[in-house]
Amino acid sequence: MSSSKWLSRRLKMGVQITDLLIRHIIKIEDLAGKKLAVDAFNTIYQFLTTIRQRDGTPLMDSKGRVTSHLTGLFSRTTKLMGYDIKLCFVFDGKPPELKEMESKRRRERKEEAGIKHKAAIEKKDIEEMKKYAARTAYLTDEMIEESKELIDALGLPIVQAPSEGEAQAALMVKKGDVWAVVSQDTDSLLFGADILVRNLSISGRRKKTSKLAYETVQPELVKLKENLDTLGINQEQLIALAILVGTDYNPGGVKGIGPKKGLQLVKEYETDFDKMFKKVGWDFPFKWTEPFNVIKKMPTIKDYKLKWKDLDRDKVIEILCKRHDFDKQRILKKLDDLEKEKKKKQQKGLGEWF
Repeated sequence: MSSSKWLSRRLKMGVQITDLLIRHIIKIEDLAGKKLAVDAFNTIYQFLTTIRQRDGTPLMDSKGRVTSHLTGLFSRTTKLMGYDIKLCFVFDGKPPELKEMESKRRRERKEEAGIKHKAAIEKKDIEEMKKYAARTAYLTDEMIEESKELIDALGLPIVQAPSEGEAQAALMVKKGDVWAVVSQDTDSLLFGADILVRNLSISGRRKKTSKLAYETVQPELVKLKENLDTLGINQEQLIALAILVGTDYNPGGVKGIGPKKGLQLVKEYETDFDKMFKKVGWDFPFKWTEPFNVIKKMPTIKDYKLKWKDLDRDKVIEILCKRHDFDKQRILKKLDDLEKEKKKKQQKGLGEWF
């Protein structure tokens, strides 16, 4: 796809089952020394939508190029690296064809938001401008490639998934190459990720969905087996439950069925999903087996490489300061602070031997 085209990349809708899950509150310090696979698009898109000026305009350099994603990526990543957390970033590849319906819906919503944003500008309504500006956000090819460039300069590995990044990250957890998936969405659980980390924010807050306000958040740990056991279902029933309430492959789910009702249904019908979906009135232009099989058979790769390197200070400066006008002294201070934290932890580790 040409870099001149806008990509309808996602802050994914995600599966609406979060309220059913047992979530353990943890501290960032609890993740020290652990390898984590970050759902890259999910994370970068969050920065693009939340790091904005008072009127909702994204941060930009002197040439008018958006830099919100780079600001968030650099700040959060270096902070987490200072806790000795070993991050790797997993990027989405080609989305499943079944996702086109959801992609179309999102494009339409962005177009509607764009119209309302223009109206807010004409009225000089700052609050409305900010509200709708974030809803028009897109990640471009250029933003994605530059994000990869910055991640590499920070010495962190990148894995390019053939399709959904969360499926690839889930495989990496199952293989034991990383400890957990980092994402706001719970989709990785459908792909079999043993452990999911949510709310991994250094600010301790996040923007409320479709609102201007922020809410306090703490990192959460979600364990797949614990939740399956507690809910009394297996992995395939979890996928069926997700399809009932709605996924990116069947937006909105089955009308009138929420997480609790969906859980009752999958437990009642056990593995007779065909009978269950007929009973609830499946109303999509494809069979329920299509999203089910997309999730079950999502393409992944096994020949990825994970190698953490020393960060390249000169490259970081070139990307952020020379290319995008970031304040050089602030960036150097962040890098110096990161180096100090690393040395402090190395010295502490050596001290334990004496």
